[in-house]
Amino acid sequence: MLARPKEGLLVKSRRSHRKIACLILAAGKGTRMSSATNKVLHTLLGRPMVTYAVERAQELGASPIVAVLGHQMDEVAKAMRAHFPGQEVEVVRQKEQMGTGHAVRLGMKRLTHSDGLVVILYGDVPLLRRETLAALVARAERSGGLAMLTALVNDPAGYGRIVRDAGGNIQGVVEDKDADRGQRDIKEVNAGIYAAPAAFLREAVGKLSARNAQAEYYLTDIVARAADSIGVTSVDVAAEEMAGVNDRAQLVAAERLLLDRLVRKHSKVATFRSPAQVYLEATVTIAPDAEIGRNVVLRGQTKVGRGAIIDDGVILADTVVGAGARLLPYSVVTQALIGENARIGPFAHLRPGTELAADVHVGNFVETKKTRLGRGSKANHLTYLGDTIVGEKVNVGAGTITCNYNGYEKRQTIIEDGAFIGSDTQLVAPVRVGKRAIVAAGATITEDVRPGVLAISRAPCQQVEGYAERLADRYRKKVPA
Repeated sequence: MLARPKEGLLVKSRRSHRKIACLILAAGKGTRMSSATNKVLHTLLGRPMVTYAVERAQELGASPIVAVLGHQMDEVAKAMRAHFPGQEVEVVRQKEQMGTGHAVRLGMKRLTHSDGLVVILYGDVPLLRRETLAALVARAERSGGLAMLTALVNDPAGYGRIVRDAGGNIQGVVEDKDADRGQRDIKEVNAGIYAAPAAFLREAVGKLSARNAQAEYYLTDIVARAADSIGVTSVDVAAEEMAGVNDRAQLVAAERLLLDRLVRKHSKVATFRSPAQVYLEATVTIAPDAEIGRNVVLRGQTKVGRGAIIDDGVILADTVVGAGARLLPYSVVTQALIGENARIGPFAHLRPGTELAADVHVGNFVETKKTRLGRGSKANHLTYLGDTIVGEKVNVGAGTITCNYNGYEKRQTIIEDGAFIGSDTQLVAPVRVGKRAIVAAGATITEDVRPGVLAISRAPCQQVEGYAERLADRYRKKVPA
């Protein structure tokens, strides 16, 4: 359960035997996003940005996990609760933005009983890899001191510079605005991500001062303190991984990098016809030998079965696609089950509650909603099936409509095994078509059709002799000579 944010939010870790706690700093507003929404609530691959830091902490087995929040704290807490239901992350409020050192000082008040390592992460740094973070923790455990991530960059402007002595030992970090000319030429920069003994961190942040160019409590000042006491070691990190997201362009760039990683992972077993033109989320699973076309979108809990083909422009959300199924171009499917070797589209729309058995065909411009089609049934053209149960080996002709809504309630249509529904039929629910019954084209069915019968509902065809010539004469007389 998520308690009131001032009391504590919650994301329970999977294991705690390594005695690791984690602080996630996410109190800033993110003004450069020019948004009414807190920066860390903007999404990357369908997830709020802050959840990436929580996930990294969980992978370490960190407990407790404490998030230091400020702007829109209730909303950020709610987002974490939604993404990690039933798990624990405590929340601390930072009312005034007085720097990262101040944020850690507040967070450490919730870690008074922690005696292991504390890892410091950020809610706006979503590209950090689990392997990198694991290496950082291992380095801190081996050394017994403070371990930090550092990177070599071509343009270090804006970053804190790593200051080393003649022996290569880290002596401290100088922030960009406080650096002198020589220090600004240093290419090794601070990623801001640390692992340190809790006792050291608790004491070090308690002694921080705000006497600097920004009048803030710099967390980086703890590095010099560690160098004079417990020692400092570093782990190299790619600049990509430590990149923060501060504006919308960086948000899009970070999502692209995350997406590239996902596609590369899935490409080990599946074929992507144009990897740069695909969007998918981390919760998607793709079985071996599947094929993904161009401009495909795969969202949520979508599962693509072995050997399935997802053709160009298909959009799937929370959908299971059976082995060997084929979705033809520009079909849109949401919360549906698609059986083995089914054939969908092109331009089909399967709405929530659609369940298709094996070998079903749902063709161009067919829409389904809360509908089940049995094995081998077909609805190939220009059809709407809503609140419908279709048996096995049923043929639904072009232009068929189930009239499932009377303006007040939805009603069900049932079509039993082997029935044949002629083109341009309206089935006015509630109605049942029996086994192997035939409904003639153009029928409007308002009552149950018995098994095996032919149901016809048509007005008699009348033919008026000579009408065409009389009509032509009438119009000729109206036209001036």
